[in-house]
Formats: sequence, structure tokens, C-alpha cells
Amino acid sequence: MYARAAQIIKTSKRCIAFTGAGISVESGIPPFRGENGLWNKYDPETFEIQYFYDYTRQSWEVIRKIFYDLFGKVVPNTAHFALAELEARNLISAVITQNVDNLHYDAGSKIVHEFHGSLKSLVCLKCRAKYKISKVDLNVLPPVCEKCNGILKPNVIFFGESIPEPAKTNSFNEAEKADCFILIGTTGTVAPANMIPSIAKSNGAKIIEINPCVSEYTGSVTDIFCKEKASIAMEKLMEEIDKL
Repeated sequence: MYARAAQIIKTSKRCIAFTGAGISVESGIPPFRGENGLWNKYDPETFEIQYFYDYTRQSWEVIRKIFYDLFGKVVPNTAHFALAELEARNLISAVITQNVDNLHYDAGSKIVHEFHGSLKSLVCLKCRAKYKISKVDLNVLPPVCEKCNGILKPNVIFFGESIPEPAKTNSFNEAEKADCFILIGTTGTVAPANMIPSIAKSNGAKIIEINPCVSEYTGSVTDIFCKEKASIAMEKLMEEIDKL
């Protein structure tokens, strides 16, 4: 199984990695859905864009607690580093991620299409100026723009917002051009991101899935299913690639 997957990756012309929450769970970031998901602890309404407009301070208090107090302490794991290494070897061309944690960049990946945005920057809702999170004091909520005094919001999509460009266009373009897709830690339940692997499959790509459990993709588009958590599967995959 891993030997066959390694062969497909090694001989592909354009291989793309597509990652979801499962790749970051081993770094200490809980998933949003599922048994231990954040939505079991926090009301998803907090992350609706209208709620943010109406109850900005309350929304920011939860945002700070989850995204910056918790997520800010995590570091990349073996799977993140393995993808960065594959890119460095020119064996994958890019990573499409549904995650907003920046861990792919932290691990050394260079081309990352952040489909849902990134927590590493904030955007002003008034003048659209952007700020690195490291330059913003979150001890004062809500943070405001130093240029126009507008409210700053994490540069990620909330419920009710559109997928950011150019990440959306780039991601769908990758799906049309790729001949190999590596799915890691994604269940296939979040639209419209869940359409991307199916588009790749319909354009002839081989689909390698790494997940500890069966997903929406397993019985529909997946060619090789590595039923394992991301770090262990990527270690095994790298071992097989090294043999080629």
C-alpha cells in the first residue's frame, strides 16, 4: 500500500497535498467537529460574521481564547515536516489546506493555498489594512486599526463569508491540473472545500488518502487508503519514497 503510494507520488508530474484538521490534531489543535470537537464546547454562532458584527467584544474573547491562547502555542508535527520535505524534493507542487493555523508555513512549506485564510494576520473591516498578529496587542479587545480606528478581524472566513481569493481560484486550478492528490486528515464534509478532491479525480488524478477513519472520500474518489494517523502514515510513506 505505502510502496504503491510512494511510486505514484514519485512518478507523478504534479502532485498536490490537500489537508484538513486531522493533520494538526497531533500538534495539539482540536478539530472543530466530532467527539472532541470545538463545536461541542463552543457555540458555532460565535463564528458567524453577523454575530461578530453585533457582538464584537464577546466574539473576540472567544477568538482570543481558542485561536491565540491555544493555537498560538502549537508547533508543526512530523506530517507537516514531511510535506515540506516533499516540496523541497520537488515531489509535491503545493499544499491546499483547510486549516488556519499556519503550521505548513512553520514547517517550511513554500507554496500553501490557505483555503479558509490564516490566523497569522488580521484585517481591518473598514479600510481593509492587514496586520501581522505579532504586531497587534490582544490584551485590548477588540483590536482596532491604527490607520482608521476600524475593528480588526482575524483574516479567516467566518460562517457567512466567501472563500478568499486568490486561494479559492488557485485551489480549484490545482485540482484541474494535478495527476496525484494526497488527502490528509480531512473528512470531506465541509463545502466548498470538499469539492476539490472530486474535481481532481474527475480530471484523472490518483487519490491517496491518509485518515484514521473512513471519510466521505474513501468509497468515492480514493484510490489508496492509508488508515492511520497523519504522522505515522507520512513516516511510512517517506520511508518508501526513500527506497525509490
